Amino acid sequence: VQLMESGGGLVQPGGSLRLSCVVSGRTFGNFAMGWIRQAPGKGREFVAAITWSGGYTYQADSVKGRFTISRDTAKKTVYLQMNSLKPEDTAVYYCAAARGLTTSLDDYDSWGQGTQVTVSS
Repeated sequence: VQLMESGGGLVQPGGSLRLSCVVSGRTFGNFAMGWIRQAPGKGREFVAAITWSGGYTYQADSVKGRFTISRDTAKKTVYLQMNSLKPEDTAVYYCAAARGLTTSLDDYDSWGQGTQVTVSS
């Protein structure tokens, strides 16, 4: 599976961005996609995940109510809608693929190259 993110950029606090991740290659029965971020000088942090079949989702507490993960199976694309952005959301955002809905970064075995999101006035 190959993954390609897009949609990052510079946005003011309180603003919105939508990230996209196009999936190339074959998906499988319990395929799931996640968004993970890495802020400057920090480790990678789970953000949200969604199952390919059924669209079940899970978000980290830090983004719950502000970020929404969704997928379009026909377009083989996963989205992360980010609203009410805060400076602490500044990070490189990666999409990644796993076998099943999981928050454990070790379970994600295919990763995109990342897209930078900067929240600043």
